[in-house]
Order: sequence, then C-alpha cells, then structure tokens
Amino acid sequence: MILRNARSLDVSSAHVIVTGGSSGIGLATARLLAERGAKVSLIARGRDRLEAAATELSASARAADVADQAALTLAITELEEEQGQPCDILVTSAGLARPGHFLELSDEVFREMIEVDYFGTLHALRAVVPGMVERGRGSVVAVSSAAGLIGIFGYSAYGPAKFAVRGLMESIRAELTPRGVHVGVVFPPDVDTPQLAEENQWKPEETRAVGGTIKPLTAEKVAAAIMAGIDRRRFVICPDTGTRALARFGSVLMPLLNREFDRRVRSIAKAATGA
Repeated sequence: MILRNARSLDVSSAHVIVTGGSSGIGLATARLLAERGAKVSLIARGRDRLEAAATELSASARAADVADQAALTLAITELEEEQGQPCDILVTSAGLARPGHFLELSDEVFREMIEVDYFGTLHALRAVVPGMVERGRGSVVAVSSAAGLIGIFGYSAYGPAKFAVRGLMESIRAELTPRGVHVGVVFPPDVDTPQLAEENQWKPEETRAVGGTIKPLTAEKVAAAIMAGIDRRRFVICPDTGTRALARFGSVLMPLLNREFDRRVRSIAKAATGA
C-alpha cells in the first residue's frame, strides 16, 4: 500500500461526475460545482430532464440506469473520454425511496431499493475508484439518508439500502484515505425534491407522524453541505443539526427516540379505531 498525504482537490480544474444529476440534490450540487469552474458530467435515467440540466450547466450527460452496471460503466467511460479527463470527484445522488408497510410491500420493492440505492452507488464507485487510487487523489461522496442512521417506521425497504450505503462508505474510507482519496457520506433528512413528492404519495400515516412537522430542507442547502464536505475532506456530511446529532449520538438517543416514535404510532392506531 502506498500512503499519500491528504490534500484538497482544486475543484476549478476537476472533472466531476454526478449520478442523479438531473434534479434534486444532484442537480443542486452540480450547479455549485459548475459555478466553481469544474467540468461537470451528469448521469440520470430520464432523458428530458437530463438534457435540460445539461443545457443549463453546459455539462456533458449520459442517460443510464445506475442499477445496470454495464450501462453505468460505459456512461462513465464515455464521459471521461468526452471531457478528456478522468473522474476527479464522484457524487452518487441517484436513488429511490418507496415507503410502505412491511407486510404490504412487494418483494420487488425491496429488491429495487437495493439495486438502485446500494448497487447504483457501488457500481459508480467501482468504475472510478481504481483510477483515483492510481493517481493518488480524488473524492467520492455518496448520498445516504437520515434513514441510514436509524430505522424508521415505513422504511423497511429504503432504510436497509441506505444503511448499506453507509456501511460501504465506512469500509472503503479506511482503505482509500491512506491512498489519497477522500471518502464522504451524506445523511440528509427529507429534502424538497421531485423524489420527495413521489415518496409522499406512498407514505403511511405512521411515517408522517414519526416525522412530525419538520420542514424539508432545500436541495441547495444539502448541496452546500456536500461542497463543504469535499473542500474539507469530511467523512460524515450532515446538512442540519438534527442529523448531525443523530450521527454523533444515535446509539445513546435511540431508546428515547424509539419510545417517542412508538408513542406517535400508537396515537395513529388509536385515531383509526376511535379508541
């Protein structure tokens, strides 16, 4: 193993690839990177929004499903060739959230969450990390979730996939940091994005109750936290005080949180039965 001194990347000369870059957190992050002068490449499934985002940012783009390793790897290779530069910074923002009751969700939903949220992250990392290690520099940032810090009612399919992203990044951090590659993982709560709007169509009432009346963050706030994490080579990236406390003290707070969550779930059950 070759040990290298950690050093921040010059974003203004970096080639950045953002998966899920056509909307939400991915697009907001790509905007900030473009403003800093980075060469930006976007990957997403939906062609119309992807083309619109690419035009706005003067970015390169490829349509690909991150769950399809061959298609994603080809897209990354083509973007590196088009930009004339290997990937220096990778932000994996592509993901799906499908809440629901455990007993009512289909097996396909569980499988899809793992394939998109976990394997979609893994496939992108496998495509760019070897080159970063060879060059002795780079940054990889994966978007997990507050649901990757604590189990939440209604997220039995989504939560485990985001826990897996967290575990993956914790594991590779130990391997890649000595080789000069920054590793970061982001734990946003609810964020006001098209994905949240889709997710809200499926949320059980108990999940809404557990979440309380917390206002979703803007994608721009999360993007700013990601940029600060890249600049300062942070591993844990939390865009708000709530997830920051959860990341630091989750094991201590969990009994108290579970007690409060259970109380809120019981209140929904009582309201439903009129008890």
